[in-house]
Amino acid sequence: MTSQSQGIQQLLQAEKRAKDKLEEAKKRKGKRLKQAKEEATAEIDHYRLQREKEFRNKQTTVMGSQGNLSAKIEEQTTETIRNLTSSYHKNMESMMKKLLNTVCDINPEIHPNFRHAV
Repeated sequence: MTSQSQGIQQLLQAEKRAKDKLEEAKKRKGKRLKQAKEEATAEIDHYRLQREKEFRNKQTTVMGSQGNLSAKIEEQTTETIRNLTSSYHKNMESMMKKLLNTVCDINPEIHPNFRHAV
């Protein structure tokens, strides 16, 4: 009887050790999953930062050239406006004289197509 109870005790102890090992393995598995998730998140963040940096560099390169193009267009527009204004001021008086002479100096003539009725 004692050997039976001793055998049962050994079985219970072995079962308890197996249960403890199983729980310990589950805990290690959970920790490892958590660690793997953290490592993956860190790797994703690193990759995302690297790609964003590359994107910003490319964007700066492209936008920088567009900024230069915009500045050139602005400069050309300003130069054209300056030339037109200068031309306007230079030619305004002579054009006004020509216009007034054309409007005010009237020479009455008979139109060449006019036929005098006989």
